Amino acid sequence: MTVHDAVIGRTRDAAETRADQRPTLRLVTCGSVDDGKSTLVGRLLYDSKMLLDDQLDALTADSKVAGTAGAALDFALLVDGLQAEREQGITIDVAYRFFATRRRRFVVADTPGHVQYTRNMATGASHADLAVVLIDARKGVVSQTRRHCHILALLGVRHVLLAVNKMDLAGFDAGCFTTISLAFRAMAERLGITDVQCVPVAARDGDNINHLSARMPWYDGPSVMEHLESVDVTDGIDRRPFRFPVQWVNRPNAEFRGFSGRVVSGTIHSGDPVVVQPSGRRSRISGIVTADGRLPQAISGQSVTLLLADEIDASRGDVLTSGPPPMVADHIAAHLIWFDDEAMRRDRRYVLKSGTSSIGAVVSAMKHRVSIDTLAPETALTLEANEIGCVDLALDRPLVCDSYRDNRDLGSFILIDPLSRRTVAAGLIDAPVQRPTDISWHAPDVDKAARARIKQQKPCVLWLTGFSGAGKSTIANLVDRRLCGMGRHSALLDGDNLRHGINRDLGFLPEARMENIRRVSEIAALFVDAGLITLVCLISPFRADRDAARRRFASGEFIEVHIATPLATCEARDPKGLYKRARAGELVDFTGVDQAYEPPERPEITIDGATLSAEAAADMIVRYLQDHHYF
Repeated sequence: MTVHDAVIGRTRDAAETRADQRPTLRLVTCGSVDDGKSTLVGRLLYDSKMLLDDQLDALTADSKVAGTAGAALDFALLVDGLQAEREQGITIDVAYRFFATRRRRFVVADTPGHVQYTRNMATGASHADLAVVLIDARKGVVSQTRRHCHILALLGVRHVLLAVNKMDLAGFDAGCFTTISLAFRAMAERLGITDVQCVPVAARDGDNINHLSARMPWYDGPSVMEHLESVDVTDGIDRRPFRFPVQWVNRPNAEFRGFSGRVVSGTIHSGDPVVVQPSGRRSRISGIVTADGRLPQAISGQSVTLLLADEIDASRGDVLTSGPPPMVADHIAAHLIWFDDEAMRRDRRYVLKSGTSSIGAVVSAMKHRVSIDTLAPETALTLEANEIGCVDLALDRPLVCDSYRDNRDLGSFILIDPLSRRTVAAGLIDAPVQRPTDISWHAPDVDKAARARIKQQKPCVLWLTGFSGAGKSTIANLVDRRLCGMGRHSALLDGDNLRHGINRDLGFLPEARMENIRRVSEIAALFVDAGLITLVCLISPFRADRDAARRRFASGEFIEVHIATPLATCEARDPKGLYKRARAGELVDFTGVDQAYEPPERPEITIDGATLSAEAAADMIVRYLQDHHYF
């Protein structure tokens, strides 16, 4: 199962549901590393009598070779299927297991506890109805417990069974269990997790797993299995507004035109009115078709083909709705769980996939990051791997969606890097961004074109990029002097000078460089609006940041100048002694030493700073402006 499948939807097998009327509970196990998640799942499988004889024989043999329970069976081996998991005694990937009792069927996602595999935990939790959170009785609530519970709350998992494990190693102490339970309930209440059942267990020995343990007579609650069989997790999804994302238009012949997909919430009957979003066109359901024939109604979770009474346009990505309308927004506020090793970058383009829609998106604002230890918002410029934060996203076109708290399917999405195709984040929609209605763009009477006519030049920005020591500032200063001597109106924005003022609060990490470039490009745009030829001197090492700056300007207004001086030449020059300090470890994140430089792919001007003098380079830039009629 891909991350996209897990984050976007919870697929249900309709045929199996018809054959077996027992309800299905989807649960995820989570918690810190080595708290006993896999052992508990293995014990549930073993005690439910769902293992075949050959599986029991294999478990017995594996326990002797790779087990950690001495002569006893190591139930974790039933779940840890990867060789690396067995060698390290940890869970790495999400392991899905299925079993059943007389009252219920179960789908269990056993997820990793390590911080580096937090994305796998989010994948398993995204389609769970209930979470089993394990805590080592000797350690209590730890940072990873808080991280996992925050993700559970974000993903809408409101039912939690807290298994305080390894009670045998804590002397079956009732006070220890009570202390941990109170601390966990207080944290869960802050996160909005409303249903918590706490059970003390010794998973390896089966205490309080399927039956109450004689070794803990002070506990009078249900066993783990008793709670899993009886807990109500329906949450009234069939009574919610009808939502049906169109997956594909079913057109086998000229007489039949239906819309296929899965009902993600609500119920629809033949004859009911529906609205196609985002177009707002209205019609009625004239038929509900499945492989087994027509149905009078379709409920949440069913995959069907819907026929409409009117010949209206709808296609993949549209949503058939009834009842209260969904949101249709091109600017949304959302929580992100960042997966990728490369940090989130504002103004970088991503692909947002939600339901059956794929839309271009950029992070337009970073609002805050969530502190895992305190659960409080904190100021941040970006999100690193496994961090959680709140952002605003600007979309290429309107998205049909609901808030995640109202609809997990239409309220969730993933972000994909369009170049690497990696899934970089899972997102949860909070609300549309309400744009201020009392702020409007003031169009001045004297605009850019008027100022350009007065100055008799075409305003533009010359963006000089290259390594430190490449000669950017020297060349830009010469160009500025020559333009002034020619009676042209120009301005110079030098990176070092700007860091004495407007950018003095920024460092040199990638996210700080990105903000540095954003601010400079906004200032340069104001200068261009004033009719000036603007020179910008910034290392600007990342291609995506320079591309974002280019998009700020109209066609022909952004001229990228690559001062392509080789790194060895720049380091030999080292006019400020920065390379020497960086090699000595005194400077970190220095471009060319411990931070990469991405050269432009198609710059308007390329200057070889090793062979061309600064004067000749300045001449070359001025000639380009003259040849392209900037004055």
